[in-house]
Amino acid sequence: QVQLVESGGGLVQPGESLRLSCAASRNIFSIYAMGWYRQAPGKQRELVAAISSGGSTNYADSVKGRFTISRDNAKNMVYLRMDSLKPEDTAVYYCNAHSSITGNMYWGQGTQVTVSS
Repeated sequence: QVQLVESGGGLVQPGESLRLSCAASRNIFSIYAMGWYRQAPGKQRELVAAISSGGSTNYADSVKGRFTISRDNAKNMVYLRMDSLKPEDTAVYYCNAHSSITGNMYWGQGTQVTVSS
């Protein structure tokens, strides 16, 4: 079992930045891909950014060049740096861990990000 706890959400103005953090209950990064998803009201949950166990990253087209996913293996932490935020980035952001080997998948409880003037 893996617990994921997100933090760092909040209310910001357009153009500002936020950094989301996800704390994993144990070191899983060698076998789990980590991702950040978001879900806006009335919309489906979508993948924002992911980092594989090998360190490769990929991003949704809508956030490329603005968001950066990273991880700290020593601290069991995953981060999402969000720059140049837009109102359409408003959503609940979820941390996800997925193992393609075991099929196990875990979710955090989510953190709200609101971008508004």
